[in-house]
Amino acid sequence: MDVLLDGLTEALRLLLTGDEDTWAITALTLRVSTTATALAMVLGVPLGAAVALTRFRGRRLVLAAANTGMGLPPVVVGLFVTVLLWRSGPLGAFGLLYTPTAMIIAQGGIATPVVVALVAAAVQQVDPDFRVQMQALGATRLRSVAALLSEARLPLLAAGMAAFGAVVSEVGAAQMVGGNLAGQTRVLTTAAVLATGRGQFALAIAFGLILLIIAFAVNFALTLAQQHQVPPR
Repeated sequence: MDVLLDGLTEALRLLLTGDEDTWAITALTLRVSTTATALAMVLGVPLGAAVALTRFRGRRLVLAAANTGMGLPPVVVGLFVTVLLWRSGPLGAFGLLYTPTAMIIAQGGIATPVVVALVAAAVQQVDPDFRVQMQALGATRLRSVAALLSEARLPLLAAGMAAFGAVVSEVGAAQMVGGNLAGQTRVLTTAAVLATGRGQFALAIAFGLILLIIAFAVNFALTLAQQHQVPPR
């Protein structure tokens, strides 16, 4: 209990005193996680809609792969991205390993299957007659799909929340591709792991509490947006 109280006190001290390192770590955490979530939404929403609305050979296999990806261990994604970005790897010439960009790529890889699976499930739940009615009214294929996604906007927001939650809390991939370099790639999760390894438990708990505050704040904002879209009864 004393350790938890010390951690809470340390978290308040770091935030209220404007500790430069803590704010830099927090800012990088937000930048990497929000960018990775945006990337996952940009890729995952059209992919999920395409899988839900089209019929092709192997469609069930793709859906199964996306659902499996929802539980994919981050360390596996981190290993795959590390191999790609390693000096002798296919993308090694770009020098992205141990940079925030590498962390965004890895976290985007973690979050995209989550978005694909949830979007596909959401679109499949929309009344099939809705799209037919839109096309009967003269809407193009693109506009009918856009209207369909608008109809499923609440689950889409839920997909965004799930994607953000998956990346902001992960540590394995971030540490593998980022290297946990001070002032460059250190985020709240990897900073907490480092502090724990050094026996600085109060500091580790402080980083954990700051991470929880961020996760709650972002998800609270998205929840408000989601509930704002719910029609009054």
